Amino acid sequence: MEWLTEWYSIAGFLIGMVIAFMLLGIPVAFSFLTANIIGAMIFMGGLDAMPQIVVNAVESVTIFALIPVPLFIIMGELFFHTGLAVRVFDTLDLCFGRLPGRLSYITVAGGTIFATLSGSTMANTAMMGSMMVPEMTNRGYKQHMSMGPILGTGGLAMIIPPSALAVLLASLAEIDIGKLLIAGIFPGLVLAVLYSILIYAQVKIDPDAAPAYTVEDHSLGQILLSVVVNVLPMGLVVFCVIGLIILGIATPTEAAGFGAFGVLVLAVIYRVISWDIIVKSFSGSLRVTGMVLLIILASSTFSQLLAFTGASAGLIEWATAIELAPIVMLLIMFGVLLVLGMFMDQVSMMLLTVPIFFPLAITLQFDLIWFGLVMLLALEISLTTPPFGLLLFVMMGVAPRGTTLWQVALAAAPYIGCALIVLVLLILFPGLATYLPNLMTN
Repeated sequence: MEWLTEWYSIAGFLIGMVIAFMLLGIPVAFSFLTANIIGAMIFMGGLDAMPQIVVNAVESVTIFALIPVPLFIIMGELFFHTGLAVRVFDTLDLCFGRLPGRLSYITVAGGTIFATLSGSTMANTAMMGSMMVPEMTNRGYKQHMSMGPILGTGGLAMIIPPSALAVLLASLAEIDIGKLLIAGIFPGLVLAVLYSILIYAQVKIDPDAAPAYTVEDHSLGQILLSVVVNVLPMGLVVFCVIGLIILGIATPTEAAGFGAFGVLVLAVIYRVISWDIIVKSFSGSLRVTGMVLLIILASSTFSQLLAFTGASAGLIEWATAIELAPIVMLLIMFGVLLVLGMFMDQVSMMLLTVPIFFPLAITLQFDLIWFGLVMLLALEISLTTPPFGLLLFVMMGVAPRGTTLWQVALAAAPYIGCALIVLVLLILFPGLATYLPNLMTN
């Protein structure tokens, strides 16, 4: 293999192997593992390199920084299986009352809570689509008012803490987990406001898009009681998780442990816990955590292989030699993520791009926390990008019969626009993401 001598041919060969294995239907982790073994055999001395590969792989997953991942997943599993999530949804339904487009607002608020805690945007889209789209369709909501908010909640959930995917990205990129989690608070609030303004504008322009319907009246006292009983305790747990990190009282791992324990305590207080629910929650968490750790193991070894062969250094040297402005390089990386989002989920995209993008970001002198947040937002936008964004197809699977891809894409477009506005704001005003992390440092 004389042609495998230049960095670009080596990088193309290794990355091409991973993509080819994925296209063949091989799971992500095993695609990376297979490429690692073949790459090590070719570039690292054959079988003699295997012991070192194994040692490096084990070290990549036996680190304290990864513990928040299973804890946040347990937190979300308990929240869902105990029915505490349904209580929040029912209370939100009371709060929005006769507000025009109320089901769209409820979808954004409730869907964000589910997606933030579960960490899986695709699972959240499927669940919210099957739960809310039929209800809104029966109420006469137009498609952009029913499907759009569900597709939009992903971008919001990706950056608002606690986010298991943010923990995963920070772990892969070896940046401060707590700072990346906290960095998403202000951009997330801005995105939530933009979504609310969008829904308000859509209903104002076309009142028939979300027809009003009769709802049962509830007194202010009943609404406040429901909020105090069903929402505030859950909100307090999440607030404490974030607050403990911001104040420096607890590490992300300790805060995640507090969050999981807090949801468990609430389930006991509400008497909705059972042995069956505990088994379901922990077995679900074990499956997801095992998959994530296997993927991290495979990806970190792949990163080391790229570094050992000189592919990473060659790519960085080539990219910086072009003398493009840093903002142009950022937009190029953003475009790459949009394309990958047509074929892969967020975790797969992280694994493929983090070993390349973050060293390049260091060379371009980007703030790594800011860059991590921009990357999270870009990852989520890519999943709803026409014509092949994966979330579009997930939504088609739960949408009413006869719904076309074009209709789903049109419903998602305004919410993609909101996310792009936040992306522009992050570029123009980096402090939107870095202010709170810097406050933690100070």
